[in-house]
Amino acid sequence: MKVFRAVTLVALLASCSAQLAHACSVSSDYRVPNNLELTEKAQAIIIGRVERAHAGTSLLDNGLEIQLVRTLKGEALPPTITLTGLSLAEDRFLVLSNPYELREAHPLAYIGGCARFMFPLGTMALFFLKRDEKGDWGPAAYPFSRWAEDVPGIDAPWVRLTDIYIHAESLTGPERNAFLIAERDRLKAKGDDPVSLLMAADIDRQLKGPNRPWNDIMMDQMKAMGFGDPEKHSKKKHGE
Repeated sequence: MKVFRAVTLVALLASCSAQLAHACSVSSDYRVPNNLELTEKAQAIIIGRVERAHAGTSLLDNGLEIQLVRTLKGEALPPTITLTGLSLAEDRFLVLSNPYELREAHPLAYIGGCARFMFPLGTMALFFLKRDEKGDWGPAAYPFSRWAEDVPGIDAPWVRLTDIYIHAESLTGPERNAFLIAERDRLKAKGDDPVSLLMAADIDRQLKGPNRPWNDIMMDQMKAMGFGDPEKHSKKKHGE
C-alpha cells in the first residue's frame, strides 16, 4: 500500500485545507470502488489542467480552477470549472501519480481526509466528477479511490484504461464481461509491451468483482506486520 507514510500528521493537517483537516473514517463494510465502479459512479470524467487557486467567499469555497482538456464522459463542460475544497500543494507535497500505477490511489489519498485534495500548479489530471447538492461540479472523491490521478498526456495508460471502462459501462451482463475479456486478451497478446500487460492485469481485477472491505484489507496488513492480532495484543498487555 502506497501510504504517504506518517508525515507528521499534526504538521500536515495544519497546512491543509479545511476539508483535509477532518480525518475521515469509513464503515466496517466500506469497499473502495474498483476502477470500473468508479467510472460508473462518476457523472463526468475529464482531463483537466490545474490553472490557478480560486479564492471563494469562505474557506470551504476555496478551490482550484481547472482548464478542460478533454471530456471522456458526461455532458459538455465549460472551458474552465472551479472545484472547491481543493488546494495547491506545498513543495513538500509535490507528488505526481505514477503513470504506471493503475490500482492504488495517489499517495496523498491515504492521509487526512482519505481522498486527494492537493495538486501541483500546472499538472494535468484525470478527474472523476459528480454534481453536489447545489448542482455544482465537484469531486467524486470516494475514500482511497483514484478520483484524481496525474497523467502525462491524453493517451496515458490510465486514460486509455478509463476509456475502456466507459465503454464497458454502456454494456450489461454477458456483453460487458465478453467485452472486458476481449480487451484483456487483446492487451495480453502484446506480450512485449509491459504497459499493455499492466492494463490487462487491471481489467482482470475488474472481472473478479468488487474490492474486499477496506477494514479487512487493513487488518490483514496489520497482522502481516505483527499487529492486529487480539490474542497477541492481550499477551503484550499482561506482560506475557
